[in-house]
Amino acid sequence: MTPPLVAVAHGSRDPRSASTVRALVDVVRAQAPGLSVHESFLDLSSPLVSDVLRELYAAGHRTAVVVPLLLGSAFHARVDLPALIAAVVAECPGFRIRVSDVLGTDPALEAVALDRLASAPRRRDTGVLLSAVGSSNAAANAVVASLASRWEERLGIPVSEAFASATQPDIPTAAARLRERGARHLIVGSWFLAPGLLPDRIARLAREADPKAFIADPLADDPRVADVVVSRYASAVSGLLRQYA
Repeated sequence: MTPPLVAVAHGSRDPRSASTVRALVDVVRAQAPGLSVHESFLDLSSPLVSDVLRELYAAGHRTAVVVPLLLGSAFHARVDLPALIAAVVAECPGFRIRVSDVLGTDPALEAVALDRLASAPRRRDTGVLLSAVGSSNAAANAVVASLASRWEERLGIPVSEAFASATQPDIPTAAARLRERGARHLIVGSWFLAPGLLPDRIARLAREADPKAFIADPLADDPRVADVVVSRYASAVSGLLRQYA
């Protein structure tokens, strides 16, 4: 039996977030016909990943692949999700659950995020804030900083990472840094999968720094995002086959 794909997102009190995740999972289903694909969440939205996995076990599945819809490998990927998986496995004898790599800074996702900037006004003295959630994990933040450096080289204009929480630079600090480098106009790139409370906060703070700031849309349900989800699943299935060959 082909292992089902359980896509797990963080979850949010903002219903737009869960709606976007469900739309993305619909694209995954369209790209992988015949594969059993399920959306789930770590918290705040339903269904919870642990509930989905228990339901699959009750339906007779003994293997499953969980694909974290996360753009960084921080607390949720390293601590929250493994703990939830361990609890399910302890309750479900013989259930083999493989967790794929996070979506991360896959080149396809980077291309989507850059494409979201295409409709930004062409103005001189422009800088880009690459907005991301932020983490207490320094390595996760460093990945976003490296992404900002690549964007600066590619775009030929100043780019700064800007975090919504947990670390610096926050939006006002990053905007100030760009002004020190001569940027008078702001473009806000989105390193978020879905709309929600944090992207809204980023947009508000950016417009306090520049009332005409261009705010890019999140990655959302772009088919290239779905491609990465399917690729992560395929790699995880290969790992399962090697492990239990």
